Parts: sequence; structure tokens; C-alpha cells
Amino acid sequence: MILSGSQTTDGNRATLDDLFRRAGVRHADALALIDPPDCESLTGRPPRRLTYAQADRAISALAARLRSFGLQTDTVVAIQLANSVDSVIALLGVLRAGMIAVPLPLLWRMQDMVPALSLIGAKAIITSSRIGASAQAEIAMQVAAELFPIRYVCGFGQDLPDGVVPLDDCIDCVATEFFQPSARPGDPAAHVAAVTFDVTCDGLVPVARSHRELIAGGLAVFLEGGFARDTTILSAIPIGSFAGIALTVVPWLLAGGTLVLHHAFDPAAFAEQTGAHEPAAVVLPGPALTPLADAGLLGGPLKTILGLWRTPEQLAAAAPWQREAALVDIASFGEIGLLPTRRGTDGQPAPIPRGTITVPRGAPEAVAVIETARSKSGTLTLRGPMVPTQPFPPGVEQGSEQRVAPDGLFDTGYACRIARDRGTIVLTAPPAGITATGFYRFHQSEVDDAVAAIDPAAVIVAVPDALLGQRLAGSARDGAAITSELEALGVNALIAGAFRPRGIAA
Repeated sequence: MILSGSQTTDGNRATLDDLFRRAGVRHADALALIDPPDCESLTGRPPRRLTYAQADRAISALAARLRSFGLQTDTVVAIQLANSVDSVIALLGVLRAGMIAVPLPLLWRMQDMVPALSLIGAKAIITSSRIGASAQAEIAMQVAAELFPIRYVCGFGQDLPDGVVPLDDCIDCVATEFFQPSARPGDPAAHVAAVTFDVTCDGLVPVARSHRELIAGGLAVFLEGGFARDTTILSAIPIGSFAGIALTVVPWLLAGGTLVLHHAFDPAAFAEQTGAHEPAAVVLPGPALTPLADAGLLGGPLKTILGLWRTPEQLAAAAPWQREAALVDIASFGEIGLLPTRRGTDGQPAPIPRGTITVPRGAPEAVAVIETARSKSGTLTLRGPMVPTQPFPPGVEQGSEQRVAPDGLFDTGYACRIARDRGTIVLTAPPAGITATGFYRFHQSEVDDAVAAIDPAAVIVAVPDALLGQRLAGSARDGAAITSELEALGVNALIAGAFRPRGIAA
């Protein structure tokens, strides 16, 4: 049995599966999940549309399939899927089976997956036959060949390699009894539900969160966003991180509406989805909001836009927002925590408050969601119900516990200073040695070493990018050759792509 260290006295024992079942009871025949319209070109299968009743059957079928393998409670199951219906069903299916879900970033390859899954003792992988041109199932089989504990590779889609267990029949099942694993002692909401990975100056760190901590992060977003019951949410943020789950899955479960998935980013597909489903809220990368609004893609019935900032130090310089839809900035600090803030009438990003932060901001019955402080070394620290409280696996000698102070404050690594008004905190620099590009963080020295091992004369650097925060740019005598060798070694596609001409890499 694995328990998170956080305990509360509010009596809230709900898990993510409990939230899903509550929504399903209210709206069994209502649409719950909708695939991207370009799903067939991404994954090789037609788009899916599932009601809550259909999703419930699929979740139970997948949970039962995992249990049929002999996998036990708290087994670690990795998930690497496109931003699609399959990814949400897989996440909730793993949780209903009483196991621990590990959603992986989509561009991770062998060089990332093998050490990460070895570190946490994963025993199964759920993936798809392909995502775009990348043969995900074949990559998963190669990872399993390197890691003896991984005994099962499961996949959605057509033309799966030999040895991969097909899962499409779980989605398409007509009738399955509700699957309920044996009850575990203690508070079910305190059990570890998911593990994501952070990149720090110490390397790759697994970050575990309980159901309660995941729900706390999503509740902060839900309240600050002012979501109404039965809201339709369109999200372009995949679930491969804490922010992805907190901005997408949890608000959908709390609202009990429809979740429309978009595999970022296709402007035509996005326009088709907003026109067809008329979402009241969208979830997008913060730096992309102004270009998308200028292109006319953020109009119509939209009431709320969640803008995710993976490079929160750049948020203060963001363009003012003077559109009809309300904008909630989400400052994400790696896998540690996030700060949701609705912009005021002036359209400017709000500063980071010092001390306890409540949502909705300024409301008389606001809920405390996180606390900020400046450490003695001059970095931003966070504490609160969404912040992780223990290393993973339990008993490890290194990892996230090194960043937790005796008073429970978790060091983000972001340099900061106290503003003159003493009531706010100003970020001054990102964590030292870390390159952040889009949804990914890299330890720059490890990137340099990977490239130098192939071509000592090659150079790869991080340069500013308006949309990604930073991007990797490489220079070598033979860019095509070094790209090919990096891909063959299973290096992250963003590193290998740095040596292609910029138009091709993009």
C-alpha cells in the first residue's frame, strides 16, 4: 500500500474515479469525450465520441484487462498516447484498477523512457500503434526489451507489433459490468494516483501525487476559471504532466460536461472543433493566445480561456488581454505546482502574491489553494494541498525530498525577489541549467553530452522563442547525419530536430 503524506481533516475522500462516476450518474447519455477530427491521420483510427455510459464501460473493461494480467494494486503503468479519448480512458482505467498511472510526454523516446521507467519500477506500458509518423508501439516494445520488469505492452490502433496486447475492444465493448478492485485500508483519496517527471539540476525526478493533490490542483483552476456545471471544455494540453491533468481532466470531472480533445496544433481542426462543439472554455499554451486571437480563432461563445505558461518568468511581459472571453493565466512551476490568476479589467498579468493564495481571487468565500515564499537562497517555494509531499518510490534516497524544506515548502528553483510593496514576488530567472521548450524541460549539460557523443564539433544551444519560451538550435558539419544518429539512439525529437533546417524542425 502506498499513501501520500498529505492528510486533511475536511472528510473529502473522493478519488478521480469517484468524480467520474458522480458525473456519469447525472448524465449517463450525455457526451463525455470527443476526439480530435484529425484523429485518423494521427493514430490511424477514426475519431471517437463517447457518452458517460460508454466511457464508464470502457474504463471498467480496461481496468479488468489490466487485472487479468495478474497486475496487483499499486502497479505502475506508463501511458504514452496522443491527446485523444484513448488517453483519458487509459488514465481512468488504470486508476479504477487500483494502479498508479504514469502519463509520459509524447516526444519521449528510448533515452528518456528507459531511465524514467526503470526509476519507478513500471510493469506495463499503454500506447498506440503510432502518433503521426512515430511508431509508438514499436518504441514501447524496445523499452520493454531493455527493462525486465515491464511484462506487458498494450496498444490502441491498427497493425500493432507482435506481442502488443490490443485494447480497442475495451473502448468498443457493448456491455461490461462495473469493475471495482478490492478496497484498500485508509483514505482512498490519499493513495498515490499518478506519477509525472520533473527535470531539475539533479536530473530526472519522479513526482508522485495522490488523488487529493491532483483534485486540489484542478479545483484551483476550476474555481478561478469560474466554470459552470456541464461546461464543454476544449483542451489542447495533453495529460503528460501535472498541469495537463489539473487543467484538463479534473475541471472536466468537476463540471461534469463534455471534454473535447485537440492534438496541438492544427488551426483548421481547432476551428472545426470550436464551430461544431461551441466550447465555453478552452485550454491552450499561454504564449499562443495572442496569435490565435489575432487569427480569429478565439471568438464565438467562449467565456473562459486558460492559458498555460510553462515558462512563468515570461508571464509578466505578456501582451495585455482585451478580448470578450475572460483569461486565466496558469503559471506552472515544473511538476511542483501551479498558480491560476484571472486577469483584471486592465488586461495585464497579475503579480504573484506573497503568502497564502485563495481562489476565486477576491471572493468572500475563497478557498486557500497554495502558499508562496522566498527561500534563504533566493528562490520561490510553494506549499499547499496540491504540492507533492513525498518522494517516489517510497524510501528512495534522492529526488523530490531534497527540495522539501523542514517547514514543508517545496523549492521550485526559480530565482525571485520580494517586490517593493512587500506583498508580491517577482520572478527573476528560471532554474539554473534548465532549458524549457514548449512542454519539455532539459538539463542543458545532458543535451550537450548527447550531441558531443556523436559529433564533438557540433553545437546545440537554447535560443529565445516567442511561442515556446526557448527552442533548441543546433549547428554541425552534417546536420542530416547527426539528426539521423540521434533518432536512432532514441533521443528526444526536439533535440534531434534542432539540427534540421528550422522550417522542417517546426
